Amino acid sequence: MHYINNNFYKSEITSRVIKCAYNVHDYLGNGFQELIYQRALMKEFIKEGLIFEREKEMDIWYLGDKIGERRVDFLIDTDVMVELKAVANLEDVHVAQLVNYIEAYKVKIGLLINFGAKKLQIRRFIK
Repeated sequence: MHYINNNFYKSEITSRVIKCAYNVHDYLGNGFQELIYQRALMKEFIKEGLIFEREKEMDIWYLGDKIGERRVDFLIDTDVMVELKAVANLEDVHVAQLVNYIEAYKVKIGLLINFGAKKLQIRRFIK
């Protein structure tokens, strides 16, 4: 499959992430815990040659002040955040969470990937 859309910021990188996610979902299917998908996806990222940090602790800012931290599943190439889910279906709350994280972490793009559905679900958000 070809996932590049040059209209999107960092499409070349996000397309490689999406390819890796499909490889994991094709192999494992649905039904595992999020941690299993995270570990498998890490192996795919390494094979793909992506530069990433796993469970990267990131600061959350409010009005210029640091108010807390949270771990993002993956941070790729300094400003592509990847958040994983393993739920039956993505809901509005998951999407809102990703959008809020993009703003709070001050990253440019976020991918929300759900391995829990029968068909892989992916949402891309650009700031």
